[in-house]
Parts: sequence; structure tokens; C-alpha cells
Amino acid sequence: MAIDYTVIVVYLAGMLAMGWWGMRRARSKSEFLVAGRRLGPAMYSGTMAAIVLGGASTIGGVGLGYKYGLSGAWMVFTIGLGLLALSVFFSARIARLKVYTVSEMLDLRYGGRAGVISGVVMWAYTLMLAVTSTIAYATIFDVLFDMNRTLAIVIGGSIVVAYSTLGGMWSITLTDMVQFVVKTIGVLLLLLPIAVVKAGGFAEMRAELPTGYFDPLGIGGETIFTYVLIYTFGMLIGQDIWQRVFTARSDRTARLGGTVAGTYCLLYALAGAVIGTAAKVLYPDLGSADDAFATIVKDELPVGVRGLVLAAALAAVMSTSSGALIACATVANNDIWSRLRGAVRDTGQAHDEVRGNRVFILIMGVGVICTAIALNNVVEALTVAYNLLVGGLLVPILGGLLWKRGTAQGALAAVVVGGLAVVGLMAGYGILANEPVYLGLSASLVAYVAVSLATPATDAAVLAAWRERLAGRGAPDDTPSEPVPAAP
Repeated sequence: MAIDYTVIVVYLAGMLAMGWWGMRRARSKSEFLVAGRRLGPAMYSGTMAAIVLGGASTIGGVGLGYKYGLSGAWMVFTIGLGLLALSVFFSARIARLKVYTVSEMLDLRYGGRAGVISGVVMWAYTLMLAVTSTIAYATIFDVLFDMNRTLAIVIGGSIVVAYSTLGGMWSITLTDMVQFVVKTIGVLLLLLPIAVVKAGGFAEMRAELPTGYFDPLGIGGETIFTYVLIYTFGMLIGQDIWQRVFTARSDRTARLGGTVAGTYCLLYALAGAVIGTAAKVLYPDLGSADDAFATIVKDELPVGVRGLVLAAALAAVMSTSSGALIACATVANNDIWSRLRGAVRDTGQAHDEVRGNRVFILIMGVGVICTAIALNNVVEALTVAYNLLVGGLLVPILGGLLWKRGTAQGALAAVVVGGLAVVGLMAGYGILANEPVYLGLSASLVAYVAVSLATPATDAAVLAAWRERLAGRGAPDDTPSEPVPAAP
């Protein structure tokens, strides 16, 4: 394992080095939070694919393939569909707004009344997303070093917190590009073909497994519908995803780069399901489906390759973890703390703003690590996160983009009613039940439409300013003029 250990250590050291280099670039709020809004198509598509394909998509995707066969691809497939929909229909308008958070978009659209409450909901979502990614370090480090769960979470989480705190989005962008390359090589180019060959090829896999393993809808129509509702729609409104859209250099970059990333997700989904199906042939009696990834890597891959594939798993976890962490800190600082203390944003105090956001990343990072140590169930934490996001914020966000009659009072009612309904229904039906998100989203929609129609229309001046921003006019120019720097 010495060679494998060396590969992993070099990879982790490289992540910290990228963080240190990124610190030199993060001289303003724009550079620290959204990489100066200067990413071109290649970097944008790589970093976008990296953030949406995390530990759940890699380890969990293989686990679903082990349990359900090819239809196990649906979870990650719906993530790709959501990213494609965001890129084709909404990304250009989102990028032109020149904001930092989803709540700022709601303020612009509705006149500045739903920011704090929507910020709290978004903060809860990004916090839980960061926690679930951080918990996944325990699985990977256990395979690598037979390490204690708590120590694994502390080490993995601390590395992500360190490079994210140092350079903000610049560091995360650079590390995500490395992680994207490592995941592509490790999972698609190495693990996928090796797993299929070890399982005897597709013909042998079909002979060994029930026919249901090769049914595209074998996982069940209701499950697929729930995945679409949670993950496809979740991709449209998550702060972690929008913050990457804000990094795009232009409308075309956001649309083209996102489309490439979404297509990559579809391929990654199929690859994970095939790997899991091959693992079922090789190891038909694993105690947990989520052990499939680690088992096939540990037992079937040659030395060196094994280290690279495990580094790919680490890359998947770190990319999602770092993206969720900076999103969580951005919301906590810009949407909650600064509003509660009455701070004025964008006053030109760039260094103070960078320092303030850096402090919030550090604070949120420590909180994420402590919460990850205390929690055990990744699936439940992730379900809570997406239920809150979709149930509380989907309607007012998409309503603001698509329906001009929506009002601030309607948006606020949708956030409160949808959020409370989801929480109450999860307590009644159970966290993993489908009813909370179905009924919570329905309650949010009814509240939004009813209250919007019962209250005066949004002020014409607010709507005029909103249309100006959507057209790319009237936005603050926070884009530095120098070109995108090359990675060291």
C-alpha cells in the first residue's frame, strides 16, 4: 500500500498548495466569493461538474448500482438533468444579475423583504450538504488507513476548511479542476473498464444477475419521480450551484459550460451504475450496498491505480464539501449576519470583506466538522437538506423568474409555509418518506399564488430595476479587468 499512500498524500498536499496559491488571488469580495466572475468555458464546466458529483454521486451511485443494477443511475442522472435545465433555461439570466446569493436575487425581484428568512433556509441546506460530504471522509480513510471515524472526519474536513479559508472560490476552483481530472481518470477511465472486465464482461454480468438489474426503470417509477423532484429541481435553486454560475465570464460561458457539465453527469451516472452492477457479480453478499465502491477498489485494482481511484473518491467528496462550505459561509455572512446587524454591503472595503468572509468560512467549517462527528446517517441528513431547499425555496425562486405577478408577501408566505410543512411532515411521516416534499411543495405553491393574488402587485419601479438587471444592465461592475491566471 506504500505507493497508494504516496499517491494520496501527494494529492492532499497539492490541495493545500492550491489553497495557498489561491490566497494570493483573492484580493476582493468578488474574487474571494465568485472567482472574480472570470471563468471561461473549460474551467467553468470542470468546476461545475466537480461540485455536483460528490461522495453521494460516486460512492452512493455505485451503491445504487449494486442494489438495483443499471436503474441505480437515476439519482445521479436526475442531477445531470437539473444541471442541463439550469444551464439552458436560467443560467444566463442568473449570471447577469451580478449577485452573490440566492437571497439577494429574491430581494431584487420582490423588493427586499424575504432575504433573512430565505437565507436561514438556504443556510440550513448548505450546512447539511457540507456535513454529509464531510461524513464521507470516514468511509474513504477507513479503507485507506483503517482510521478511526472521528479522526478521519477531522483530517479530511480540516484540509477542505484550510484551502477554502485561504483562497475562497479561487482556491476551490483550482482544486476542483484537479479533482475533476482525477475523478475522470480514476472512475471513468480506470475503475469502470477494470470492473467490467473483472466481472467477466457484460455477457457474464447478464448471465449472473436477474433480468431486473438491466431494466432501466427497475428502481421504480415513484423513486424516479422523487429523484426528479428533489435533485433536478434542487439543482435549479441551490446556493452552492448558483455560486458557481456567478463565476462565469459571460452568458455563453454559463450556458455552454453548464451544458457540458450536465452531459458529463449523465455519463458519470451510467458509469457508477455499471460499476455497482459489476460489484454485485463479484461480491454478491456485501453487508451494505455502500461498501461496493470501497470493496471493488480495495480487492480488484492494482497497486498505484488503487491509490488514484481512492484519490478520485476523495476528490468527489472534497469538491462537494468545499463548494457547500463556501456557500454556507456566504449565506451566513451576507444574508443573515450582515442583515441582522444592519451592515452595508459592497462599500469598497474589499480587504475587510475578504477577511470577514474568510472568518465565516473558518467558523462554518468548524461547525460542519463537529456536526459531522455527531451524525451517522448520511442519507437522512441529505434528505433533510433537499426537502428544506425544494419545499421552502423552489416556488418563490422559480416564481420570481417566471411569474411577474408574484409578490414579496407571496414569496415570504411560500418560504414559511413550505419550510414549516416540510419539517412537520418529516416529523410525522419520517425523514425518508416521500410525502414531506410532495405535500410541502404543494403547500408552498398554494401559499405563493394565493397570497400574491391577494396582495398588491410588486412596485413597478422594483420590477423595472429587476428587468434591467436581468438584461445585464444596472449591475455593479465587480469584475476585475486582468485575465484569468494560469494555474501554477
